[in-house]
Amino acid sequence: MKKQVIFIMTDTTCKEMLGCYGNKNMHTPNLDALAAEGIRYENAYTCQPVCGPARSSIFTGLFPHSNGVIANGVPLGANVKTVGQRLTDRGIPCGYIGKWHLDGGDYFGFGECPQGWDAAYWYDMKNYLDELTPDERIRSRQSGEAFASDFSEEFTYAHRCTDRAVRFLEQHSEEDFFLTVSYDEPHAPSLCPPPYNKMYEDFKFDPSPKFQDDLMDKPLMQQLWAGSNLYVPESGINKPSESLALLLGCNSFVDYEIGRILDLTRKKFPNALVLFTSDHGDMLGAHRLFSKNAAVYREVANIPLIIKGGEKGKVVTSPASHIDLVPTILDYFGLPIPKLLEGKSMLPQIYDTDKTIHEAVFLEFTRYEVDHDGFGGLQPMRAVVSENHKLAIHLLDKDEFYDLQADPDEIHNRIEDKSCLQAIKEHHKLLIDHMNDTRDPYRGYQWSLRPWNKEFAPDWNNEGFTRQKEDDGYEPRQLDYDTGLTMTSAVRKKNLYELEEKTYGQTKT
Repeated sequence: MKKQVIFIMTDTTCKEMLGCYGNKNMHTPNLDALAAEGIRYENAYTCQPVCGPARSSIFTGLFPHSNGVIANGVPLGANVKTVGQRLTDRGIPCGYIGKWHLDGGDYFGFGECPQGWDAAYWYDMKNYLDELTPDERIRSRQSGEAFASDFSEEFTYAHRCTDRAVRFLEQHSEEDFFLTVSYDEPHAPSLCPPPYNKMYEDFKFDPSPKFQDDLMDKPLMQQLWAGSNLYVPESGINKPSESLALLLGCNSFVDYEIGRILDLTRKKFPNALVLFTSDHGDMLGAHRLFSKNAAVYREVANIPLIIKGGEKGKVVTSPASHIDLVPTILDYFGLPIPKLLEGKSMLPQIYDTDKTIHEAVFLEFTRYEVDHDGFGGLQPMRAVVSENHKLAIHLLDKDEFYDLQADPDEIHNRIEDKSCLQAIKEHHKLLIDHMNDTRDPYRGYQWSLRPWNKEFAPDWNNEGFTRQKEDDGYEPRQLDYDTGLTMTSAVRKKNLYELEEKTYGQTKT
């Protein structure tokens, strides 16, 4: 049987924007149908809730701190391999159609196909702009153009991406392949044709305590992010607006475009592994916040994830993560999973949803974008999420801890609640271990030296280990610093000589 994978991704789609996740006011029939045919993950998380870093983990199987994309506008590390490279090098055709955001260029990219993907189908946003006249380029960035009398489906990036995806599928129908279709939609400017442009013009979300959060026990950065919204009643935040209406309308429009691919898949590729997700969500006024940043709130971090190709009509509530997508795809094709990768294959769970892959998953943040001074600037955050709790350590700010069973809206920050201290410490240990295990370059005693962690004593040597890079299937095994020979263990206690405190010309013993 052919091994064929169709990976579909949107930009800025919250779970609340899909009918299959419980909001019946959303018109998303195609993705709802996909969920009914496959598995819907309730607690799947992005690795970093901003475009470039999120995508870097999706396509490399490494956290942003490991692959180098710590912010928008930063390219992948020179020696980091994508899933496209790993598959192409083993003879599996790989097509990438749509937004990339990993070349270190501006929002649109450079228009150049990176190694590992079929150049005949490469189509990032720069390629799209190159097809347009100067006037059309301006129109493509203006939300109001969605209401112009001559605006059409054919003008949109989503439609042109779908056309290319259909051609790829028709060309490769008789062979193994991996196809990514990465829509920019429904991200602003959220252009969409009738009837989608007016489908939600009077829409607002149901009343909820999450729109009333005063953020007083939350990190300062969240209060600064909220700005004047801190003093606005719910009616001034959760209300109809043109930007919300277009975002949701464009979300329904891209569902329609996805439907074109899914219809073809059902006819010609019934056994294909089909995956859908979004890079991150949007706060949409929850907690008085909009857009995304260093937060673990479900609206921005808990992304939709739907997988068809295993069990049908199932829902998984245990934690899941984008970090697992590359190992899963390699496993599906019967390829070895390099020890370097930082996730696990979800394939056992896809075929048997009673299995659990993770008890907890991890998120991070460094900054929003290297190009911008704003958006909070430097916001170093590391977080861990289990099925019942969330812990976020904000290195320069106040930490957060939420009991998701008692407080599903994540209103009450219980980081200073002594009754939660044991659970906080358990999650904290998971987080520190994760930072060490993944060689997080920002790791250090500061992440443990928190106001609520009174028992911690900082140590200059931290954990006292050397942690070299694991095998990735491409580079030669690294050499041991102490011997110059090929290392036998990537993680080992540092040589005692290295740990001695040295001064100029003498060593303290």
